[in-house]
Amino acid sequence: MPFVIAVPKEMTEGEKRVATVPEVVMKLTKSGHEVRIEHDAGMSAYYPDNLFSAAGATIAFSRADLLNGANIVLCVQPPTVADVDQIAEGAIIIGFMNPARNPEAVIRMRDRKVTAFALELVPRITRAQSMDALSSQATAAGYSAAILGSAHCPKFLPMLTTAAGTIRPATVLILGAGVAGLMAIATAKRLGAVVEAYDVRRAAGEQVRSLGAKFLELEINAEGQGGYARELTPEEKVQEQQMVSEAVARADIVITTAAIPGRRAPLLITKETVAMMRPGAVIVDLAAESGGNCELTRPGKTVQEHGITILGPQNLPAQVPFHSSQMFAKNLQSFLSLLFDKDGAPVREFSDEILAASLLVYAGEVRHGPTRDLLSGVKS
Repeated sequence: MPFVIAVPKEMTEGEKRVATVPEVVMKLTKSGHEVRIEHDAGMSAYYPDNLFSAAGATIAFSRADLLNGANIVLCVQPPTVADVDQIAEGAIIIGFMNPARNPEAVIRMRDRKVTAFALELVPRITRAQSMDALSSQATAAGYSAAILGSAHCPKFLPMLTTAAGTIRPATVLILGAGVAGLMAIATAKRLGAVVEAYDVRRAAGEQVRSLGAKFLELEINAEGQGGYARELTPEEKVQEQQMVSEAVARADIVITTAAIPGRRAPLLITKETVAMMRPGAVIVDLAAESGGNCELTRPGKTVQEHGITILGPQNLPAQVPFHSSQMFAKNLQSFLSLLFDKDGAPVREFSDEILAASLLVYAGEVRHGPTRDLLSGVKS
């Protein structure tokens, strides 16, 4: 059964990504689906309308024409209430939903009996790797963070031997060796810096060393469920803070990536530690949107303190929209394959473990427990 798949233009300020790309559109249309792309939806990611048309998509010149009769809507950012109002009952929306920050949209999807899958809820299991949009976008964020840090650093990153003398390489410190951190390590190494990294998960040390970076050792194992770190005890935090402060003080660029799902980002760099850093040093705080790993971080702002530049970037994947859109589109393509059986017919029950875990709203009910609990205190 062919579906009508709609891809709207992202309206969030600063969002340059698009939920699909011509390569994926071509595969969807060859499978018999109708794909609609809103006019200029891919322009900011450098995928103009003519590329989508050549791949078999129909260009919709209004939001109403795009969404009217659509069975599946693919998005990067959560849908707005106005968009949900234009989507037919029973239609499926797939994308990042961020329900804690968008309760009104979740409530409207529930009331209109729209089915919503949240990509951030896709379980991190082997079978779901090709659908793991959090990881693909974290890869883009880690790369962008290293480039951003080098652009603000007043030093060369690599060692140079010149007629004017030898230039020593810059030192880059990565705090948090998840997907974003590992990509930041790899990028900083390619730029020629001396790279150090720290993560409370000792298992991350092998990955850090495989990229040619030095792993800072602390006798703490804070590995939690799902590949994330657990919160440290008060005693562990004191030990961590001392070691991290010493490493921060000698670094030219610090990139922080530490996050705890659903909670405020852990504080790793205090204002006192910032005061100990070398003049001209740079902090790139990837946890800015969830409170920041640095005490002086301001989300979306660049702060100067004691001669230190502190960057609180938001939505770094949107800074490399061409490739981050490409990866996101392929994540969605893999996810869509779960919605059809081997004969190409739509599945009637979302019993697959990946679909069940990522199902946010279905048949007038919020299926995700934490979101349901959150909404219990929100007036509908």
